[in-house]
Amino acid sequence: MTFGGSVCWIVCFWWMRRISANQNVLLAQLRAQASRIERLSKAEHDLIKEVHPQVAEIKEGMDAIIATVKENSELPADQRLKESTPEPRATGR
Repeated sequence: MTFGGSVCWIVCFWWMRRISANQNVLLAQLRAQASRIERLSKAEHDLIKEVHPQVAEIKEGMDAIIATVKENSELPADQRLKESTPEPRATGR
C-alpha cells in the first residue's frame, strides 16, 4: 500500500508539474499578445489624434456643401433647371 501510494504521489506530482509548465507557456504568450495589442492601440490612438483636426475641416466643408444644396433645393424647380442647364451656344451657320 505504501509503495502504491508513493507511485501515485510521483505520478500526480509529475502530472501537476506538466500542467504548470503548460500554463506558464500560455501565460507568457498572453503577456506577449497583450503587449502587442497595447502597442497597436497606442499607435491607433496617435493616428486618430493626427486625423482629428482633418475631420473637423472636412465637416466644415460638408456643412458648406449641405447649406448650398439646401439653398438650391429651396429654389423653384424651373429656376433650378435654368441655373443647372448651360446656355445653348450660337452656331455660325
